[in-house]
Amino acid sequence: MPLTKQPRPIVIIGAGPAGMAAALSLHAVGLKPVLLERYSEARPAGNILNLWPPPIKALREMGVDTTDLGAPCRTTFRNVHGHIRADIQIPAEVVQEYGGGFIGLLRPELYRRMLAAMPPGVLRTDQRVAGIVDHGNGVRVDLADGTNIEAAVVLGADGIDSMVRTSLWGASERREHKLHIIGGYTFDDVPGLERNEVVLTHSRQVQGTYSSIRDKGRDGVQWWVLEAWNPAAPAPDDLQAHALNLARQFPGPLAGLVGATGKGQIQRWPIRDRKPLKAWSKGRITLAGDAAHATSPYAAYGAGMSIGDGYVLAQCLTGVDLDDTAAVTGALLRYDQRRIAHTTSQVQQAYVLGKAFHHAPAALRPIRDFLLDHTPLLQRQVGEKSPGEIVAQLHEMGTGLARSV
Repeated sequence: MPLTKQPRPIVIIGAGPAGMAAALSLHAVGLKPVLLERYSEARPAGNILNLWPPPIKALREMGVDTTDLGAPCRTTFRNVHGHIRADIQIPAEVVQEYGGGFIGLLRPELYRRMLAAMPPGVLRTDQRVAGIVDHGNGVRVDLADGTNIEAAVVLGADGIDSMVRTSLWGASERREHKLHIIGGYTFDDVPGLERNEVVLTHSRQVQGTYSSIRDKGRDGVQWWVLEAWNPAAPAPDDLQAHALNLARQFPGPLAGLVGATGKGQIQRWPIRDRKPLKAWSKGRITLAGDAAHATSPYAAYGAGMSIGDGYVLAQCLTGVDLDDTAAVTGALLRYDQRRIAHTTSQVQQAYVLGKAFHHAPAALRPIRDFLLDHTPLLQRQVGEKSPGEIVAQLHEMGTGLARSV
């Protein structure tokens, strides 16, 4: 009796949101993913997080429990006096279907839920990839321990400093936004807090924001302050004191939230990205997540786009003969066509917003703020464009993940 040929796996490098989403989605459609993580566990790089409806839909389809995952929120952009410049109004039927227009949660909880849905044997930790070689009929993944895996497809989900991206498209410099963000979370009930809101406020030079969250059944708040910062300069010695000094210029509970946050619940990170690529895929190798589209938090969509990448990749590879190189490259081209325009738009919009709010010349800031306060400019660009793109993404995602026959 002849032996049944074992299918070659799709190897995913990097177990962040993009890598985990790809593994879960590929498994859901009947393919064989192998998820390689260089560290001893899949671990988040930060704490605070928000998700729009498209990634919630994708998580549900790939088998992740989204029940009470986060706090449903409405999002508004405001000036330092509380005037609303833009109100992001998600259609009521979308809010009802996905539990909110904007979901506030902590990043570790997303990881916990995605890992809980991961089939046994898919995630392999302590796996350092030394190189990848596309030989036409497959891809050899060389590991640092001297072993290798023969893959049908390789997905580089290995972050902003992606080895896979560099091997495909060459080295590219990070694009420094010359901004940094300090953020944290607390479960204290601070006076003046607006629950189920993302209150995103700008002064002349600083953004101060807070958002409701849910975490393991508890109601809390995440907050952040964002300002121009020389990337060559050292971080502030006392993050909490620095954030508190910035937060005091804003109305409402922001300063109280910063003050109520424990030292171990505060983080800082500089904001940077890489200029978007015109193509992600080459041969049998492609990209996802920050390896493809690292973006600033002004998009509020980095993890969400990453989850969408994994979902769409699985849709594009469903039913494809992985031994047929032309069929595989065609599927990856479709993946590029479905993802690159949308993610590039988000990355560039986030970059432009950061420049407009934090790097405008001093003489132009009053003019900028007058226009934002007295014209519908921001409402049209953010309040209307963003909901429109969210609805379009939901439609483009289709009916779900269908298992290969």
